Amino acid sequence: MTSNDQNSAAPAPPRLDVEQSVRDRYSEGAVSRVAALCCPVDYDPKYLKILPDEVLERDYGCGDPSRYVREGDTVLDLGSGGGKICFIASQIVGAAGRVIGVDMNPDMLDLARRNAPLVAERVGYANVEFHRGRIQDLQLALDAVDARLSGHPIRTADDLAAHASWERDLRATLPMIADNSVDVVVSNCVLNLVDDTAKPLLIREIFRVLKVGGRIAISDIVSDEVAPQALRDDPVLWSGCISGAFQEMELLTMLEQAGFYGVAWDKWEALPWQVVNGIEFRSVTVTAMKGKQGACWEGNHAVIFAGPWKQVEDDDGHILRRGERVAVCEKTFHILTTGPYRDQVIGIEPRVPVAGEDRRPFDCTRTVARHPRETKGLEYQVTSEALACCVPGEGCP
Repeated sequence: MTSNDQNSAAPAPPRLDVEQSVRDRYSEGAVSRVAALCCPVDYDPKYLKILPDEVLERDYGCGDPSRYVREGDTVLDLGSGGGKICFIASQIVGAAGRVIGVDMNPDMLDLARRNAPLVAERVGYANVEFHRGRIQDLQLALDAVDARLSGHPIRTADDLAAHASWERDLRATLPMIADNSVDVVVSNCVLNLVDDTAKPLLIREIFRVLKVGGRIAISDIVSDEVAPQALRDDPVLWSGCISGAFQEMELLTMLEQAGFYGVAWDKWEALPWQVVNGIEFRSVTVTAMKGKQGACWEGNHAVIFAGPWKQVEDDDGHILRRGERVAVCEKTFHILTTGPYRDQVIGIEPRVPVAGEDRRPFDCTRTVARHPRETKGLEYQVTSEALACCVPGEGCP
């Protein structure tokens, strides 16, 4: 190639500013309803009665993650928009619960904040708060950044360095959402609006803020194939929940790699929401839990996989064969008998609990059968009478 050829080469197109395109589209959606930004969703009507009309009209989602919320929960809604899911969750968690909404769009936040006092008056308590921030960076409160910049504008390189130092201190001392502080993270058709390069950080941030035993319920749009670059460079398709959609397996794998367990499709719409160039985009809700991290201790616990599959593998690599007593640590026993697996697993606790000082480390990298005597105790020599059988019609449960 000659120098003239090099000079005449077309410049590379500018990289799409995903955040700006999303902000512009949703600012429009905060003022008037934009039908292309949502899928039809059926919410429990009893929670909608007290919501202001403008909140109901300017809701953009593809599922109802609020149905995974429980009384007393601390709830974090990522991309809370006009506040609809937050206001529904407020009623479910009750006065003892807490609901936190995070959104980066000032117009959507204004819609939510001006309606929060009205909703609080109608339910009889105020348990909802809204923060401006990026959902892939839940440490940095943008309201605090704006407040500081109003008094400390950045004009020089030294100003920039001082501001960066202030941000680091703010993250460390007063994060917007603290570590291990949330019972359940919900989101409604928002994760797909985050730039692809920031999605791994987004998943790690969700994991960080959850308590041990915490859970997620994420309603979003996923694709059956990886979207080509031409779609990913379209700002309208980005803000319309198409270009940034996770590929199905990409989302599940990313959650697993972050440390979640029990990752599952709780809802998977058979009918695609949209089809673009033969690629199907559909609404799903994925659930998962945090809590498999930590030490493994021997407590003589066992579990039996009840079936119907011949065998299954959990998120820690334990192979559970149908009907076999498998040795597990105390932590894994709790996970498999109280979490999403509980309907498929039979838990067998030791007849005599192992005292804390007598426990020894358990090797969770292997799967071994548990002899019944390990759970019952080597000295167990009881002989009992036969239990009375249940006679139909005479008090059978």
